[in-house]
Amino acid sequence: MSQPVKRRRRNAYSGSRINPSRFSASQIKFYLVLLPLAAFMVIPVLMIVNRAFMPLGELHAFPPRIFASEFTFNNFRALFRLSSTTGVPMSRYLLNSVVITILTVILNLAISVTGAYALSKKRFRLKERLFSINQLALMFVPTAVAVPRYIVIVNSGMLNTLFAHILPLVAMPVVLFLIKQFTDQIPDALIEAAVIDGAGDLTIIRRVIIPLTRPALATAAVLSFQLVWGAVEASNNFITDDSLRTLAFYLNAISTNNTVSAAGMTAAASLILFLPNLIIFIFMQSQVMNTMSHSGIK
Repeated sequence: MSQPVKRRRRNAYSGSRINPSRFSASQIKFYLVLLPLAAFMVIPVLMIVNRAFMPLGELHAFPPRIFASEFTFNNFRALFRLSSTTGVPMSRYLLNSVVITILTVILNLAISVTGAYALSKKRFRLKERLFSINQLALMFVPTAVAVPRYIVIVNSGMLNTLFAHILPLVAMPVVLFLIKQFTDQIPDALIEAAVIDGAGDLTIIRRVIIPLTRPALATAAVLSFQLVWGAVEASNNFITDDSLRTLAFYLNAISTNNTVSAAGMTAAASLILFLPNLIIFIFMQSQVMNTMSHSGIK
């Protein structure tokens, strides 16, 4: 068979790849739809970034502006100047948020992956009912469980401790559901082979479940991080010591107590809270997209 014929046949078949290796005219119709949608979704991100550097007069302009005509760092200077006049520096709030977020995300993933393994691959009584309870918990809003959470925190002696931030968010039903559904796709033959080789449950989780559910774990980490990083419930309800409160609470208090005069500081604070979420998503977006593309494949 001649070489050009082989090349044509190889190019005609693209295997399991969905996207072509280079631009094709057939993609134009998709760009006509997707580009306006992408521009529309990027506008809020541009506004968050630009409003943080807008002068105070432009922040109150009507209609609102997307781009700043004059960039200034006065909003950030005012924010840091205000934090230096308080009894607790902003660096303390930042440290609390970093420690709480890291511990909560790690514990959340550890609990969720072990729970997902048990609910997916183990056989025991009430397994289906326990999973149904987890699905039922997805329908509860935080306000509905605020009082039970407060009772648990008080009776556990965790008031005014960092554990009061961690305990309410250490187990998330949506994360357990996501990892469990992804674990269901792992063939039972792999688990049985590991058991025959003498592996225990922890070894199976470490050597089989975690590597094969890595996209789901990355997505769960992003969801957990976003929820924990911006949470203010614990600082409002369980903490009276300012040195144990989080950065999200501090920045939210600035915008709440000084709605008009602190508009610049509020814009700067919004950018500070938003940037970690954006950075985490950028680094893990391929894993998140992988989860969405495989979550419905059995």
